[in-house]
Order: sequence, then C-alpha cells, then structure tokens
Amino acid sequence: MVSERATSRLKDIRARACTVTVAYAGGEERRGPVTMGQANMIRCILRDEPAHINIHDVWPAPAGTGMEAAVDALRALAVRHEALRTTFPHAPGSAPREQVVAAEGTFTVTVLDHDELPGEPDRYAESLAREARDERFHLDRDFPLRVSLVALDGTPVYAALAASHAVADISALAVLKEEWLALLAGGTLPPQTALTPLGLAAEEAAPAGLRKSAASLGYWERIIRTGPQAMFAEPGAEGTEVRAPQLTLRSRRGARALALVAERTGGLPSTVLLTAWCALLAHRTDQPACVTAVPTSNRYEPRLTRSVNTLSQDALLCLDVRVPSFDVLLGKAWGAALNAYRHSRFDAVSLWEMIGRATFERGSRFTRDVAFNDVSTLPTALPSTLPSAHDPSSPGDDAVIGPELELSWGEDQVLPTRVLTFVHETDPLLRLGVWADPALFTREQAEGFLVGLVRLLEAAATGDVPLDALTEVTGVRPVERGADWERVDGSWVSPPAVAEALSRALDGVPVHVTTDPPATDGPAEAEAGRGLTAYIASGGAPLTPAAAHAALMDALPGRPGLLAPRRYVIVQSPPAEAHRSGAWLRQQILSEGTGREPADAT
Repeated sequence: MVSERATSRLKDIRARACTVTVAYAGGEERRGPVTMGQANMIRCILRDEPAHINIHDVWPAPAGTGMEAAVDALRALAVRHEALRTTFPHAPGSAPREQVVAAEGTFTVTVLDHDELPGEPDRYAESLAREARDERFHLDRDFPLRVSLVALDGTPVYAALAASHAVADISALAVLKEEWLALLAGGTLPPQTALTPLGLAAEEAAPAGLRKSAASLGYWERIIRTGPQAMFAEPGAEGTEVRAPQLTLRSRRGARALALVAERTGGLPSTVLLTAWCALLAHRTDQPACVTAVPTSNRYEPRLTRSVNTLSQDALLCLDVRVPSFDVLLGKAWGAALNAYRHSRFDAVSLWEMIGRATFERGSRFTRDVAFNDVSTLPTALPSTLPSAHDPSSPGDDAVIGPELELSWGEDQVLPTRVLTFVHETDPLLRLGVWADPALFTREQAEGFLVGLVRLLEAAATGDVPLDALTEVTGVRPVERGADWERVDGSWVSPPAVAEALSRALDGVPVHVTTDPPATDGPAEAEAGRGLTAYIASGGAPLTPAAAHAALMDALPGRPGLLAPRRYVIVQSPPAEAHRSGAWLRQQILSEGTGREPADAT
C-alpha cells in the first residue's frame, strides 16, 4: 500500500505505481505457542505506535535484475522461512499466545516504476522504507513484509521494505537480504538447518528453557532493586517519551583509536567501545554504575545464527564504574556484558510482572532511559542515507574515504528513551547514531559528548586513563543537580520534589520528607541503607500509608528524580514550623508504615 504522502511525491518524480499479487505454495502447515522473543515484541506492537516498533531495510538489486526474478526471489523466501508464513490469531483485546504457519497463501508487492530516479536514489528508497513502517501490521492476517520494488524503466533497483517485529529482527532481515541477493545472482540456497520459531518455542517450554528464563528474571530483579532507578535522574528529565533529533558521528580518528585500544589491551573492539561509552555516560550523569539496555539478538548458538525469527531481547547491563582506571573497567566490562547477554532470554509477561512487583516494593519506577545497540556486524544495519566508508572501485587501503571527525544532524524521532545509541560501524569509520533528550543535552552538549567519546578512545590508545580525569580528557562535565538532591537507596533523589509530588497526589495536604540517617559507616553501604520518611498531615481525613504509597506510585512515571519513601507517618495537623523536621517528629502520630502491605495501615 502506498501512503498519500508517497503518492503525492511519486507524481513529483514521475513514477507509476501498481500492485502485484504473489502466490506461494509448498510449505508445511503448523501451529504452536509463541516464543519468548515473539511475546516480548508482540507486547510492544500492541502498545507502541507502529513507526516505533516496526523495522525496515533497503536491499539494492544487482544490475540487470528482472522484475519477474525479483518477485520470484521474494516468493522463494516466503516458502523457505516459516516466519514469513506466520500469523498470530487472537481475540480482540487479548495478546496472541499461539502462532500459525500457513502452507500456502498470497502477499502483495508494490512496484514503483520511474522514468528517472531522484538525485539521491538511496535516500529516496530509505524514505519509502521508513514510510512503510507507519502502518500497523495486523498480527492475525497480514504478511509480515511490506515490500516496494523501486524500478527504473521496468528494471528493479531497490527493494524498500518494512517488517513486523513479531517475526523478524534486524539480524533476520540481514539473512533475508543475503538470500535474496544470492537468488538473484542465480545461486542455490543450502538446505534449511536453522531452528524455526516453533522449534525454539518448544525448547523454551522444556525444563531447561524454563530454568534459563527464571535465572534471567532473578538477574534483572537484583539490578532493578539495587541499581540506579534511572540514569538521568536530574533536573529537566521529565515525561515518558522524548522527541529528539538524530546526531550522527563519522570518524576515522575514532576508528583508528578504537583499534589501537583493542590492540593495546587485548580487548574486543565492541567491548572497548561499550566500556568507553559506559564510562563517559556514568561520568556525565554522576552515577556509580552505568545501567543500560543492550539489545541482543541471542544468536550465539549455531542453530540460531541464521534463524529468521525475532530473537532480539534486551540484555540489562549494570557496570559499576567505581574503579580507578579505564583498563580496570574494561576488564570488568567483558564479564558484565557476558552476564547480561546470558540473562537476556526471558518470558516478557513474567518479566514485567516481576518489574511491577519489585518497583512497587522499592518505591521506584524502572525506566529504559538508556539503550546501546551495537549492530555494526550486520550488513543491513548501515543506513543507506549514510555514504559508504569504502570506494568499491578502488580496492586497498587507499580506498577508505570519510572524515576524520564529522557530526551531522538528522530528523526528529519520538522515543521512550533519553539517550539511544546505535553503533553502525567501527572500521574503517566509527559511525554512531545518537538520539539525546534535548531537555538534558543542548546540541552543543550532545556533540561534545560524541567528541568526548573519541577523545577518550584516543587517550586510552596510548595508555591507561584514570577515570577521575575524564573531565580533563574528554571535555564532558558531570551534571549539576543542586543542593536539594541526595543519593538515596542507590539513586539520585530530590526529597523536596518527592514531598511536592506526594502532596499533589493527595490533593494538596501538607507533606514533609526527610532523609533517614545511614545504618552503617561505609560510604557505599551507608548510601544503600538510606531511605526517605514522609510526614503527612491528614487534616482529620482518613488516610493510610498504603493509600499514600499507591498515590505516589501513580505519580512516578516521567519523574525519574522521585523515589517513594520507605516509611509514611500520618499526623493530625502540620506543625507551626512545617519546614523543620523536628517539629513534625513532635506531632501526634495517627498511623505509620511502609505502605507496601495492607497490614501496614495501622
């Protein structure tokens, strides 16, 4: 289907549009439960806007490709891969728990035939693929690929497509692209040996699979109960969605430095880059640990490497940066990343039930406010709107092109994160795409962060870097929060803001919030042992700690600087000196408790 916006543009560039119906047959009809990865993505599909959760790609067609050959190759992929013949039946208002694989069926391909391609054909194809993401896939009936063949005088030049994330992730699109190109080159695909989605679902439901899922939930729960509840708990961080422009870094300097650090330390380039990024982010946020979602495709088993399936689930990395130097941190990062990846296969429904329970008990709000997605090993991950780092007409080192360090700004996008980073390439260019919340990063500060990342790599290329020297080395300064912010229970919190939010949640009753004294003398242990106590003047109206806690929890979304008190003390009236903690302590107590259990009401 071609959108109205695309139809208007087609007139401007003299394109003819038609729809081709493609029939396929020869598969095997099957059904069974959804996989954990599918359930995770389906949850997002039903909740999020389609442009946020659908994925897209552009496949260049080899010179001389015929229209019939391009369509036949798409048909062959549908027969070969069960995921492309899969739908998810479900009742309205419910989430699918079953997948059905069809033996035969049809799908449509839009052909856009041009007399002349626009001046930047790759950008044009990329924009068509992005626009195709805007329409929601109907899980119970739609073919999961929405394909447009961009042709010049009847000859395909690109396949611009969007895909349902319920059946494919970026790695799966890479497999499909490779096989499509092989078919167009006249090749024969080897027999299919990759694990199918239904095969994976059966393994996940077995006792060993259930144990892995339970271990993952335990790993996540430890971080959610003890780590910073949000990396960007600071002034200006508000709202649950952020509209941010894309900032792209392309740097030969960064790639050279990254290679030298890896050579000097013996670390993998991907781990070196992740370590540098975490170190700088924790420095900028003034946090003792970097907690970030690290999406992973879970393709570490040979049977899953080429599986067309949605295997991507979040790994939750918690890297403690309280170490003296970069090299020490790099040594920790390898194990921390492996541990995160190992615990990235889980039942999404059970995970979010656990998160809801753990955050209610802690009085926090889990936010996926930081994500780091390294897709540099996937050929289709490179956006076609970015020029290649190689000149294909001139092999050899001299063919490398690209700037020493270039920053460019792109279009805005609404995201549920405050900083999202994609690593598109690490050699011969370091190529990153970053979306940073404008309320936290001016354009100058966002650019300074990426330049600081390159500077950190360059410094680490020649020797170990003390982490207490990151401001001088990178030019990136820690955020300034103000005197009313404190570290409580592993998180940055503004007690006055907690009091104000609780008062609003309780229709304006007076509230005073104090910070409890530490239970131990050690710095880290003392911080972990500290909590908040809220004194609430009920004014004679019936109020319980449980009601107060529930009201505050409803106010937490979009307010990462808030953490619920560990104890609520209900008094009759506010003292005359309501700003003094001692005055509240002298008031008659009507009830007190944690508010976490109904028994605490009295």
